[in-house]
Amino acid sequence: MFKHLKGDLFGGITAGIVALPLALAFGVSSGLGPSAGLYGAIFIAFFAALFGGTNTQISGPTAPMTAVSMLVIAGIIAANDGDVTTALPAILTVFLLAGLMQIGLGILGLGTYIKYIPYPVVSGFMTAIGIIILVTQILPAVGYYPKEDMDYVSQYSAVAEEKILENILSDERKEGALVLENFEKTIIRAEGTTEADVLKEAKTIAANNASGVLGTFKVLGRALKNINWLELALALATIIIIYGFKRITTAVPSTLVALVLVSAIAYGFGLNYRPIEEIPSGLPVPNLQIFTSFSLGAITPYFFTALTLALLGAIDSLLTSVIADNMTQTKHKPNKELVGQGIGNSIAALFGGIPGAGATIRTVVNINSGGKTKLSGMVAGVLLLIVLLALGPIASQIPAAVLAGILITVGIGVMDYKGLRAIPHMPKDIKLGPLKLSSEVIIMLVVMVLSSVWNLVYAVGIGLILASLLFMKKIGDLTAKQSGLKLLKEIPWADEKEFPSKLKEEVFIKHVNGPLFFGSNNEFQILAAQIPDTANTVIIRMDKMEYLDQSGLYTFDDVLQDLVKKGIKVLFVAVLEQPRLMMERIDIIPDLIPEEHIFKNFHTCLQWVQENIRDEN
Repeated sequence: MFKHLKGDLFGGITAGIVALPLALAFGVSSGLGPSAGLYGAIFIAFFAALFGGTNTQISGPTAPMTAVSMLVIAGIIAANDGDVTTALPAILTVFLLAGLMQIGLGILGLGTYIKYIPYPVVSGFMTAIGIIILVTQILPAVGYYPKEDMDYVSQYSAVAEEKILENILSDERKEGALVLENFEKTIIRAEGTTEADVLKEAKTIAANNASGVLGTFKVLGRALKNINWLELALALATIIIIYGFKRITTAVPSTLVALVLVSAIAYGFGLNYRPIEEIPSGLPVPNLQIFTSFSLGAITPYFFTALTLALLGAIDSLLTSVIADNMTQTKHKPNKELVGQGIGNSIAALFGGIPGAGATIRTVVNINSGGKTKLSGMVAGVLLLIVLLALGPIASQIPAAVLAGILITVGIGVMDYKGLRAIPHMPKDIKLGPLKLSSEVIIMLVVMVLSSVWNLVYAVGIGLILASLLFMKKIGDLTAKQSGLKLLKEIPWADEKEFPSKLKEEVFIKHVNGPLFFGSNNEFQILAAQIPDTANTVIIRMDKMEYLDQSGLYTFDDVLQDLVKKGIKVLFVAVLEQPRLMMERIDIIPDLIPEEHIFKNFHTCLQWVQENIRDEN
């Protein structure tokens, strides 16, 4: 590990410097504050490197992981009446669960299967992440905070009163004090509600309604009428420096230059800007309320969200691992990498950090700066810890608008432009009425739109289901076409040329040139309709039918039973092992098709036909 000490030190330090502004920005964006982003970057970088399977990987909070984390955080905070302190144990428990799930994925060896997630789903999701980050940072970039707009908050006063009353009734129900015949206790509690309580609840509701992409558009008009020009100028200056400084040099991270320069000007000139939340000084301490305040009911609704975080982090990390392999000519260990990422995310959650994954830009910077072993990732984590301990109070003076500007550039950069540019050129393989559309474009757009305006978790699930169904339809159609299941006239195989011409009206030969499964069932069902009225025997050649699934098995059974009822003899030729086992399980063999009607090759079948079938026409 220490053979490449100099390169690892320089690579880790450089990657840590690049990670600093992003960690702070992602923390603020998540809703838990800059310290959560910094804690996540410290622990994930160190422990994912120590236990992971990619030597040069630099891990930490990423845009996709932060976007999904925002859902968890916002939902649990809303369920706790807007109180972050009360909600924090449940939030961190979900993050811990996601980390443990990643460890489980690695132990079960599922890392090698992540690559099978369809590209259109990943593309639509990544573009949606970019849209979410870009749109949701518009409000802080213009200095508008909905919960501080009293005219806007006052619109939710009546809703807040209703919500408070619901909470009172819920509390009484839990305490066993709710009595329908007598609401005296309820009235006493309700009368104890102050205007401050109503205002606090109204602010929470207002903030929730203005969150996300749709929420931002709801209040965008108000935001543009109440622009804080100083905040906007700071955000625009940050964006301009990030893109402009890259044209001068890439030796120094432009994001860090923008953070330091704009923050220094704002602080140095005593401008009346809005700083980020204060970053606590001292070493991070574990949040033991994760265990002492654990409630299964509080995290159960977020189980699938935790699974999404685990899978997303796995995809994000393993894609970065592949990039690192290509740059260093090495081979990562995917399952070990998942275990390392899971350990990093679990420990970060214990200390109040947001979850993360392998970060492509930071990993590339590490490699280009000389990083070669796991030590580089550990150095990056240690550097961020030093920054926390030494510069926490200074970092607390960073303008919130600067981090909004940084996140806007992140949102623009994270979109999958390759997938978007390919939309006009994708093959149109689906017909909807007169329209011809591309199935892959449909999947990408469905995931992108649903992720942006509805729910990231459900959108990915719907995208995977849609992609699977369309894929199965394509394979079914292709198999049916190749198998000749739709063809009435069979093309004779070479060994069928000797078949007696006088028996061609009595004997019908059917070829199955591929697997018979649920995707090709409908086509196989037309077999009975293909048989000429003169035929009394059907030969089914299964030399190339390697696979028969349960759906295909029962379809096969139905077709055979119809043939037998009509008095038609069915002969099997060259039944392969797997299809035979399936047919034996439901007694197609020997109940419907006796052993004497099953032949190893067509030659022996032909002999039987010549001996047992007579020309009746």
